[in-house]
Amino acid sequence: MSTPLWKPDTTRITTSNMWQFMLSTNQKHHLELQNYADLHDWSVTCPEIFWSDWWDYAGIIAHGKGDTILENGHLMPGARWFPNSHLNYAENLLQYRDQHTALVFCGEDGVRNSISYADLYIRVAQCTAGLQRLQLKPGERVTGFMPNIIDTVVAMLATTSQGGVWSSCSPDFGIQGVLDRFGQIRPRVLFTTDGYRYNGKQFNSLKRVAKITEQIDSIDMVVVCDYLNHQADLTELQQHIGNRAQAFADFIDPSAHHIEFAVMEFADPLYIMYSSGTTGTPKCIVHSIGGTLLQHTKEHSLHTNINRYDTLFFYTTCGWMMWNWLVSGLAQGCTLVLYDGSPFITPAIMMDMIVQEQISVFGTSTKYIAALQKKGVKPALSHDLTSLHTLLTTGSPLAHESYDYVYREIKADLLLASISGGTDIISCFALGCPLLPVYQGQLQCAGLGMAVTVFDDAGQSVIHSKGELVCTHPFPSMPIYFWDDIDNCKYQDAYFNQYDHVWSHGDYAEVTAQQGIIIHGRSDAVLNPGGVRIGTAEIYRQVEQITKVMESIVVSQKWAGDERIILFVVLEQGQALDAGLTNTIKQSIRHNTTPRHVPAKVLQVADIPRTISGKVVELAVRKVIHGEVVTNRDALANPAALELFVNLPALQT
Repeated sequence: MSTPLWKPDTTRITTSNMWQFMLSTNQKHHLELQNYADLHDWSVTCPEIFWSDWWDYAGIIAHGKGDTILENGHLMPGARWFPNSHLNYAENLLQYRDQHTALVFCGEDGVRNSISYADLYIRVAQCTAGLQRLQLKPGERVTGFMPNIIDTVVAMLATTSQGGVWSSCSPDFGIQGVLDRFGQIRPRVLFTTDGYRYNGKQFNSLKRVAKITEQIDSIDMVVVCDYLNHQADLTELQQHIGNRAQAFADFIDPSAHHIEFAVMEFADPLYIMYSSGTTGTPKCIVHSIGGTLLQHTKEHSLHTNINRYDTLFFYTTCGWMMWNWLVSGLAQGCTLVLYDGSPFITPAIMMDMIVQEQISVFGTSTKYIAALQKKGVKPALSHDLTSLHTLLTTGSPLAHESYDYVYREIKADLLLASISGGTDIISCFALGCPLLPVYQGQLQCAGLGMAVTVFDDAGQSVIHSKGELVCTHPFPSMPIYFWDDIDNCKYQDAYFNQYDHVWSHGDYAEVTAQQGIIIHGRSDAVLNPGGVRIGTAEIYRQVEQITKVMESIVVSQKWAGDERIILFVVLEQGQALDAGLTNTIKQSIRHNTTPRHVPAKVLQVADIPRTISGKVVELAVRKVIHGEVVTNRDALANPAALELFVNLPALQT
């Protein structure tokens, strides 16, 4: 891990947005910052100056920035950023109005559509007129039960242009999953489509929308965008909810061509996001206009080095915060590629898309990279990936061997940035940097302006030792509140109960000698046999190297006054777990970690439950094997998989 897998050359460093920002900072403040470590130290030592400078450098469009950058900076929560500023999120994303391509949609069935920045502005204006006809007021909620298509972005921009609050779920959510989310925030408008496609199949959305709308009486209008059909059939939906259902073409005003952007405060709500909801009713996490915009522009421009002529893609649904992160890329004036469907509808559809659309920044889940590796896919041999300069991965820790795979089989000259943050901050604590080398298993750095460190059990900052990932200073993209959270009790419990005025993120992590960060798993999923804390990623890394194992999930089971490690594996089709394979798995873990990491039991299952965004749910499996009830199964992509873990005889001995 001390030898880099990749280093940026001098030209790449000195032409990067990050380098240019550092030079600007040196000139403005008479400093001599030499490298990223210097720049980061300055940004967290002088956070008010850093965030104010970034506002100016990024060219944030505002109706007054105000003289005060931070109020109550000693409080977390309680700090207020740019309290006297006024701006609009959509206005910043729609600042470019030329013929440069803004959005490209690619469907799994081969359909491709695109729209320029000029035409996107007009389409948003038309949709905004429809919302104005409903007299949508700032702060009112508009929701999307939508696939990842152009009209989803249009609906969000129209909503936020008027100060409305946007919230979305992907259309593969079940009815109860949607009610658990949208039912709490009581939206006025619901945008949807007639259905969606996945893995070669078509699914009807309108039957579920009818039942959802019947149970959320705050919804005044359901707007149906055409997707599966050129003209969606609303007959059945209108039988249930009458004239509350309208086709998108009838909802918009085709003559509208101008947007009067609502002037909002920095801390006014922009998005409502949701916790996974696998262990209880989802928490509704409310993010601010200014905090989201500042954080995303920083991450796109500086950490991802996105410029006007880049093409940015992230494989995501509209129910994952990476969708919100992706669409903020419009503020850079680049081209965004939207994809809806299975990433494996054809073996190389994602790689084909890189070539077809000349994608320069490609984002995906770690599971996708692991799947390519398991399938033996070698894109470097089959595709011309000249356009690609950055590969982003997130969702779970990227295995060390996946780093090797990327550089060996995808592209040797590539910035591989594993990034980590989440819904809670709608952004990243740790991510990539165009000035730094890439080391196996490490996220390159903590983000600028993010005072990230790792605390040991005594609350002391440590390096080269595992502990709790924390942030010790306020940052703009902290949630402004949780929905209907009386006295901020849920907010306080979620992040600030472990350490006073310090954000505890719930990741079990480590800061390395290179100032990189290793994520060892979620803190609440940490295994603790005999009092020794073990991150789940430490075990996954070893298991995923074994050819016959397709997937795994590891949990702890209470046993004999202590706890023991239980490993469940999904094997290749036709394979069975026998004594030989079990021994291979255990020996691999023992040899590469410690005897404490070796599971007491290794059991074969046919499937592993995961969230709709693809994350395995260790906590839910742990509850099931202890006979506890898992509520809100609609939060899972495959809830039936939980039944595979009920009353297993092997766990009784």
